[in-house]
Amino acid sequence: MDKFDHLINSIGIINQRIMLADGSVIADSYKAGMPEVFALAEAIEGLRQGILLMSVGSRYEFVIPAELAWGRKGNGGKIGANAVLHFDVRLIRLA
Repeated sequence: MDKFDHLINSIGIINQRIMLADGSVIADSYKAGMPEVFALAEAIEGLRQGILLMSVGSRYEFVIPAELAWGRKGNGGKIGANAVLHFDVRLIRLA
């Protein structure tokens, strides 16, 4: 993703719903009414790659395989080992 290297230090503002493969919701900023703000460099690889393809204001759904998420370790919480994640993301801003 060389053409996106200059964006790696950007701050992303998104709404997102994260679901496991069985459909259970593990995070939902749409429902909470509060967008997520984070450093793009700190996002899981699959989400980072997806956001870099988006235009501000667009809404995408991503299916992220474990190897582009938390892999064999999981995140130590609701996301177990080898979890495939489903993201519903709306990009509000990338600065």
